[in-house]
Amino acid sequence: MSIQFLIGGNARTQVHFSAKTANRHGMIAGATGTGKTVTLQVLAEGFSKIGVPVFLADVKGDLSGLATAGQAHKKIQSRIDKIKIEQFTHHANPCLFWDILAKLGHPVHTTISEMGPLLLSSLLELNEVQSGILYAAFAIADDNGMLLLDLKDLRSMLSWMVGNSKTLSADYGNISHSSVGAIQRRLLILEQQGAENLFAEPALKLNDLMITDFSGRGVISILDVTSLINNAPRVYASFLIWLLAELYEQLPEVGDAEKPKLVLFFDEAHLLFDRAPRSLVDKIEQVVRLIRSKGVGVYFISQSPLDIPEDIMGQLGTKIQHALRAFTPKDKKMVKMVADTFRENPLIDTRTAITELKTGEALVSVLAEDGAPTPVERILITPPGSRIGPLNDAERHEIINRSPLKGRYDEKVDRESAYEILKQRAAEEKKSAPLPPVRASAPKKRSSSRQSYAEAVTKSVLRSLGSSLGRQIVRGIMKTILGK
Repeated sequence: MSIQFLIGGNARTQVHFSAKTANRHGMIAGATGTGKTVTLQVLAEGFSKIGVPVFLADVKGDLSGLATAGQAHKKIQSRIDKIKIEQFTHHANPCLFWDILAKLGHPVHTTISEMGPLLLSSLLELNEVQSGILYAAFAIADDNGMLLLDLKDLRSMLSWMVGNSKTLSADYGNISHSSVGAIQRRLLILEQQGAENLFAEPALKLNDLMITDFSGRGVISILDVTSLINNAPRVYASFLIWLLAELYEQLPEVGDAEKPKLVLFFDEAHLLFDRAPRSLVDKIEQVVRLIRSKGVGVYFISQSPLDIPEDIMGQLGTKIQHALRAFTPKDKKMVKMVADTFRENPLIDTRTAITELKTGEALVSVLAEDGAPTPVERILITPPGSRIGPLNDAERHEIINRSPLKGRYDEKVDRESAYEILKQRAAEEKKSAPLPPVRASAPKKRSSSRQSYAEAVTKSVLRSLGSSLGRQIVRGIMKTILGK
């Protein structure tokens, strides 16, 4: 029998999730307040229970409750009875806390070089000309053996390119001073948003996201983005895309295993695609399509399934749809489109049910063992065994202090890179530059404190020129000279 866990059920049936098809990706969608966060929590617990590590982004700060056991409640017991769950326990889950801003978890670092020019151009929202200069900066750094690790490395490289634009243009194209200035301003804004914490070393090791505890349960890595999502959503989206690309490039092929190596949950998934250039969207689509063979499942969470590009939607095997609101003609059209993505069930009017679902209810379709989607079912989502709601600061810090990764990423490392190399090169060029020629001056005459008679007379005459008597004397002299 395959490895599986319970998602939910109704009076007639239960819906189980098969670990064998978990790498075929999925989606959780629904309007605000319909139960998406609890559904994400249930799936994360289910994967952890069967030994699959999980990485998820905590947008609202609610998911930290996964790290501690929940408490009995009559509403929870009522749902257990309705779904007919025979064995239910309140339990904590093994968790690691991460935070790009390094406040509520282990710091998360990567480097400018690992981010790459394509993703960095999207993060900075550069135009085509500016993107070309950024690609040139990476090429020049590679050709000269200089590492681009943090923001000061990239800024130094761009400044050096401006100073040497004439010699560089032959090999790397025109380097516009105004375009470089625009990139520098974008980097300054990015730094103020907290990106200097992201671009640093030691870089995140992917293996630290794919660990199990002593009992074989998958560790749930929770990335806190409560501040980042409001102040720098592009940084959040870029990090998720980078993580996806790094997993694809580094992990070996495993084919269809009994269970995935890692499952990713991307909340507010529309941010991955909003204002992203077509080239980047194509890259994401390619990675999502191919990464399943690396044993990685990707699950998108958003208010509407239409937030996800159609090419990616077509690859999602699991669909969990919470209620949608249909107040306008546009909303009603969207409901129809969403209903059409499910495999029909003669017992359910899917289009009507989408607008009638209560909080904690969902329309669900998963992949069967043979890879075919199951008919849609209207179910109650099973309650999580962990706490519904966030930890307090003391509880969170206690878990961080007991983490096996404590101290591994806390201290930044600043090794020699482009900034240090270019600074040293500039100092050497200044030291070896020839001194400017000194212009010879005429020797000064030795002055004397005594005045000659002629000098005294001359000065006296000049002083008197401004007086009335002086003007009369001058006029008399001029008449004598001119003969008038």
